[in-house]
Amino acid sequence: MTTIAVLGNGRVGGNLAAALTRAGHEVTAVDRAPGAAADAARTAQIVINATPGAGALERLTALRQELQGKILIDVSNATVDGPDGLPADLIYPGSSLAEQLQEALPETRVVKTLNTMLFPVMTAPAALAQTPTVFLSAADPEAKQVVRGLLSDLGWQQEWITDLGGIETARATEAAILFVPHVIRSSGFTPFAVSITR
Repeated sequence: MTTIAVLGNGRVGGNLAAALTRAGHEVTAVDRAPGAAADAARTAQIVINATPGAGALERLTALRQELQGKILIDVSNATVDGPDGLPADLIYPGSSLAEQLQEALPETRVVKTLNTMLFPVMTAPAALAQTPTVFLSAADPEAKQVVRGLLSDLGWQQEWITDLGGIETARATEAAILFVPHVIRSSGFTPFAVSITR
């Protein structure tokens, strides 16, 4: 059993918290209130950022001390929304939120994953008609192994997990969010994921 703090209790955070609790982990889901987030991060072994990407860098750097030595799993995408509320552009073009977080939090092991799919797929990948892919980006191999275990608990088979390499590879998966509004406008909010097929 792992002690996990999920920052953000909306659709993404609530979904992840419920699934990880069912898998036997001790999970605390908190809103964006600074005091609640700090308390949860301080006592957790792993922290999941499920807050909106637009303000995540500021929110998480405020927790530098609480996140020291922890694994921080970032599942968000930092985007500027268009008039319809869907992602229209990246906040960190030529970089990524994950890279910005790792640079700002050098004593925290940042792992980027689960950000290339609609939120229901995060905890029910087998529900899709075709096999989905989930990506890992991180500098720390041990942290990636821990996250692989959590992904397995969420229903991801090992062969569905692709390790892209260092944290700089997150800029590729974060850029994939720009597909999402076009797919949604074309097909609606039917769950989908980016998938590598061979």
